[in-house]
Order: sequence, then C-alpha cells, then structure tokens
Amino acid sequence: MNSTTSSLASPGPAAQTARPSAPRIERKRLRLSPRWLALPFPLCLLLLWYVAARLGWVAPQVLPSPAAVALTFVDLVQSGEMFDNLKISLLRVLAGFGVGLIGGLLLGVAMGLSPLFRDYVYPLFKAVSQVPVLGWLPLLMLLVGIDEALKIILISKAALVPIALNTYKGLENVPARYVEVAKVLKFTRWQLLTKVLFPAALRPIWNGVRYGFTHAWLALVVVELLASSEGLGYMIVFGRQLFQLDVVMAAVAVVGATGFVLDKGLALIETALLRSRPKGF
Repeated sequence: MNSTTSSLASPGPAAQTARPSAPRIERKRLRLSPRWLALPFPLCLLLLWYVAARLGWVAPQVLPSPAAVALTFVDLVQSGEMFDNLKISLLRVLAGFGVGLIGGLLLGVAMGLSPLFRDYVYPLFKAVSQVPVLGWLPLLMLLVGIDEALKIILISKAALVPIALNTYKGLENVPARYVEVAKVLKFTRWQLLTKVLFPAALRPIWNGVRYGFTHAWLALVVVELLASSEGLGYMIVFGRQLFQLDVVMAAVAVVGATGFVLDKGLALIETALLRSRPKGF
C-alpha cells in the first residue's frame, strides 16, 4: 500500500516530461499602418522649417515662417484668388487629360490589336515619347501661339504617352487562352474587346490612366510657369517675381495637396472597377 502511494505521489521521469508546460505569454508587436509610418518624415521637415525660420538661419525674404505662409494662404482663400486660380488649373488639366485619355486609349488599343499597325506606328511613337514636354514648347508656340490651345496640347501629350503604352502592354500580355475561348464562343470584335481583353487588362490600363493624370498635372504646372497669366503655376511665377515667397509656398502646397487628392480619388475608382470585374480575371 505504501509503495503504491509513494509511486502515485512521486511520478517518474516520463510523467514529469508529459506534464503540460506553463502557458506562454504571446507578445504582440505593434503594427503601424503605412500611412502612419509616412508621417514622421514630413513632420520632421516641418519642424526643421519652423526652427530655421525661428532662429533666423535663413533670411525671412528667402524662407518665410510656416505661420506667415499659413496667414498668406488664409488671405488668398478669403479673397477668392486661390480658388479662382485653382479652378482655372483644374479645368485646363481636365480638358488636356480628357483629350490625352481618348487618344491614348485609341492608340493603345490599335497597337494591341493590330500587329501591322503596331509595326508601322510603334517605333515612331516610341521616339516621339522620348521628347519631354518642354522640348515641344518652342515649336508649338510658333504654330499655335501661347493661348489655351498650347496648354491643352502639351497636357494631352503628357497624358497620352503613359496611357497608350500601358494600354498596349496590357492588351499584349492578356493570356492567349482567353482569346482562344472567345473565338470558340464566336465573339465579335467588340465582344472580345469589352468582355475579354479590357477586363483582363484593366489593372495595367488603369495604372496608365493614373500615370497619365500625374504627368498631365505636372505638365500643367510647367506650362503655367512658362506661358500663362492665370492658374496656380502663374501664382508661383508672380510671387517669385515680386519676391513674395509666402505666396509661392502657399501655391506650391496647394499644387501638391490637389495632386495628392486627385490621385487618391483615381485609386478609389480603380478599387471599385477591379471589384466589379467579371470573376475569373
């Protein structure tokens, strides 16, 4: 009886090994969203700007303080000058981007669907696309002057190139089996394009649209800097000429914020379009 009791009271090595271990405390790492991780750097730049202006490291005529820029921005908004110039710039970029979007899609689809058309057009198109927007400015100024036509042409050219290239590459990379299935089902050319090719190539095409709009927005600012009497780019030039750096920095901030918001809007549209695609693509 005692031996039985002692054997129960003191378990052997095997029983000690089988004894469950104490629960482990899991440490959860703090995971920050990428949007939060992107905040420290601009905040540090803003702090450095404030300190430099506060301590007089740079003359106020060269680097106005953040408070001065904020007050100038408020004055420009209250007077309506900022909104008027922003409206003009938005209308210009939308007009030029619309022309570039239509032309880029048509050209990209033609190159993607017709090998003969691609062989004739693509080398010249590739050569022309290597010339920056500013390279066409002197020639176009002689042909169309410095009115709105010049701005629309340059903005549409900036948007057309990435849209056409991405559309062409997206259609070219559609798996061949999709086209073979469409031929078996006897799809027409329009059905092949709308129900097979475009849904399959939607992501690269829309990436081209976003890049095209970014290039159009950049071209808008450049054109307004060089040949315009109104718009955000003109505000930057006008402020520099009068040495009003607070106006320059306020206009630059509006240019950056507006471009960021428009790009995020295109990203949301892309997400909605990708969700609405037919299953299987």
